[in-house]
Amino acid sequence: MTTKTYAASFATSLFVLIGGCASEQVKQPSSSASASASSATTATPRTGSQPGTMAVAPGRVAANPLHDPNSILAKRSVYYDFDQYDIKAEYRPIVEAHAAYLRNHDSAVLRIEGNADERGSREYNLALGQRRADSVKRAIQLLGIPDQRVEAISWGEEKPKTAGHDEAVWAAHRRSDILYSQE
Repeated sequence: MTTKTYAASFATSLFVLIGGCASEQVKQPSSSASASASSATTATPRTGSQPGTMAVAPGRVAANPLHDPNSILAKRSVYYDFDQYDIKAEYRPIVEAHAAYLRNHDSAVLRIEGNADERGSREYNLALGQRRADSVKRAIQLLGIPDQRVEAISWGEEKPKTAGHDEAVWAAHRRSDILYSQE
């Protein structure tokens, strides 16, 4: 048996073995879902799979939880009070869900982008945005994700979410955004 034949045989056997061990959770579509979506299911991601891919039974449609609007993983922003960078209790489940996703997807890498509103100097806002991004990064690291899989950067006031100059707009700017490098 040649090396190529052996490698192909081994890869096929491994694929069959792993495919037979995969577990699947079926998600029932809501009554407002279209008829074509009624046969779609959501599967539990396999450890080590690529972001954007899911292990499902043949003939079934996989949903990426990062793009499912009903998934907590679709929530990508952590908001802060004025001049603060600690993660509020209401945003901890979001951070925990993203850490769990990273644990189950070995090749996924995050970039946390810290932002600030326009009040304060440019330098101050860059530093505050960095503290905000670092707080999310530290929380994800405490949940078991290695440092090299999470990058924290600051945009300061340079990436406003909306236009305007009032408290509601400023509140939308005080955030850390969670972005995946591969989706």
